[in-house]
Amino acid sequence: MSLFAALNSPVGRKALTGVTGIGLVLFVIAHMAGNLSYLFGSDAYNLYAHKLMSLGALFYGIEVLLAICFLLHAYLGIVITIRNRRARPQGYKKYRSAGRPSRLTASSRTMIMTGVIILIFLVLHLKSFKFGTYYTVEINGVEMRDLYRLMEEKFQDPLYAFGYPMVMILLGLHLRHGVWSAFQSLTLTSRKLSAALYPLGLILGIGVAIGFIVVPLYIYF
Repeated sequence: MSLFAALNSPVGRKALTGVTGIGLVLFVIAHMAGNLSYLFGSDAYNLYAHKLMSLGALFYGIEVLLAICFLLHAYLGIVITIRNRRARPQGYKKYRSAGRPSRLTASSRTMIMTGVIILIFLVLHLKSFKFGTYYTVEINGVEMRDLYRLMEEKFQDPLYAFGYPMVMILLGLHLRHGVWSAFQSLTLTSRKLSAALYPLGLILGIGVAIGFIVVPLYIYF
């Protein structure tokens, strides 16, 4: 099935949402681990960032792939949500959590809202950090970008120090339902596996939120 055909097929859209979702979850976990290297000191954090940027064309290729995944995932989420709401003219406000097996929860009902907020946050995040002030530092005779200094500068500002964790909580909420939904979309789950994946999504959501919140609050306080 071509990408165009998949985008115009309900099954194809669900499958693409699952694939891009799982890819983005893996990126989020890797990015969180990289952020936590800040806690090991300026050299460790700056060397980690420098090694990534030293990948050259491969690094930029990964960035382009991630950008496509983000945009495609967002587009598919919006399209699927609009079509679902058209199919249910009474609206979601009249629905209550049905528990198992529907998994209708606050997390599932706010997926589109949290997704849009995360997308807007991503643009602001890239502006502040990727395209932010380019400080330099020399480590072991090698000049590199001083992202450690930029992190300290940004997260000493209350707007960043507390705004960032709030969005990360929303990310955790998004992941709570998203992880289970991604595997369901790919029809990779049996009933037993589905039952195991749903609490795993909750654990992952909480873990990712905490992992991202630690550094900005550590810097601020």
